[in-house]
Amino acid sequence: MDASTADTHLARLAGAIAEPARARMLCCLLDGHARTATELAAVGEVAASTASAHLARLKEQRLVESVAQGKHRYFRLAGSEVAAVLEGLLVVAGAPRSEFQPTAPSRLRAARTCYDHMAGTAGVALHDRLHAQGWLQATAEGGAYELTAEGAVALESLGLDIENARSSRRRFACACLDWSERRPHLGGALGAAWLQLSLRRGWVRQELDGRALALTPKAKREMPELFGLA
Repeated sequence: MDASTADTHLARLAGAIAEPARARMLCCLLDGHARTATELAAVGEVAASTASAHLARLKEQRLVESVAQGKHRYFRLAGSEVAAVLEGLLVVAGAPRSEFQPTAPSRLRAARTCYDHMAGTAGVALHDRLHAQGWLQATAEGGAYELTAEGAVALESLGLDIENARSSRRRFACACLDWSERRPHLGGALGAAWLQLSLRRGWVRQELDGRALALTPKAKREMPELFGLA
């Protein structure tokens, strides 16, 4: 990219950020949580149709990306580079930031099933911990993960059957956007295998009247980091 092309692109990016409603949307997404167009319309203080146009502009400039999850579509920042730029601008502007406020009932937010894997705060904690430990890493395929050699050994030592999970006719491991936390939890065959292992080991107990999962004292004693209980 030559200097003149870079200057033109910079001007387009600046123009996309400069509009007040779009700026509010971008700043709202700085907390790492994804949001729907309806939520971002409220944040931007604009109508839904206007929000769609704003989000299309931000997506065109690669400032945000959209993620389809079931019947919903969520928007999040396109990457850490975008967040760093916005953070810098906020420092210059001296603007405060508001925190994400989940609306899900507390018992469902803590831990629940998402199809056949674990969701909620506990599911997100597992996802983040596996990455932080270097046991799970992203692949070239969007949203897909693969276990590292160290991760495979660690999870097998806990009793998880890796080969059985791999033999399933589905994605082995992937990011699944959590509807209450608006951040990824672990999906795919590996996520399903982890839930079944957690039930067998008595780390979680499934409630009889719905999707909620109860984290047991045993989980706190044996696996606090992997359930976000540390």
